[in-house]
Amino acid sequence: MGKYYYKKNAQDNFKKYLRLTSGLLLLIGISIILYILFPIISWRIYFSPAFTSQDFTLSIPRANIVDLARNLIDPTDYTRAENWFKNFKPASNQKNQVDASSYTISIPTIKITEAVVSTIDNDLAKHLVNYQGTGIPGRNGNAVIFGHSTLPQLFNPKDYKTIFANVYKLKNGDMIYATVTGVTYSYKIFKTIVVDPENSSALVQDYDNSYLTLVTCTPPGTTWKRLIVKAVLIKI
Repeated sequence: MGKYYYKKNAQDNFKKYLRLTSGLLLLIGISIILYILFPIISWRIYFSPAFTSQDFTLSIPRANIVDLARNLIDPTDYTRAENWFKNFKPASNQKNQVDASSYTISIPTIKITEAVVSTIDNDLAKHLVNYQGTGIPGRNGNAVIFGHSTLPQLFNPKDYKTIFANVYKLKNGDMIYATVTGVTYSYKIFKTIVVDPENSSALVQDYDNSYLTLVTCTPPGTTWKRLIVKAVLIKI
């Protein structure tokens, strides 16, 4: 009888550990799936309503699970602005013509005040970046400003790794103020679009007026697409 009870208890323990291990593996699997799908869920929660309210029609990026997983493990350093549009190469003779190494922008709608924009380097972890070969606020051309984004709930206007998390909330008519060498220029937003990383049209120069373009990654928490917000100088 002693052997019988010992054998039964051992079997019970084995089944208990088997159930525990199976449950743990199932939990890990579900967590991985949710981690991959969370950006799409966030897209629906945060972005779709925002764009709908702006009469801006936009669908979820067409990507399968393999594409999503590949994106999440992408080793590219996106704190370097030059990695955002890999196919774009500024002309070697194009330089930012400004008398200062930086300037500031303020966007009251999303509570950004005097954020520093560098004109001489591409480190997005330290500041915003006026991309090489694009214009400067106050002059004819297109000043293209890159900034990091993340999930909206992590937004911190003083942290340059999260500073553009709420850019998707901007609407046509909202204002952006750029202060360059002591002079403040007022820009009014007129267009919001989303493009693929291969589409560098946001960096194209148009010299019929002075334009300012904000660029960040989208949907939140991914680098799949580029969110582009365009504004034009308001003449005083």
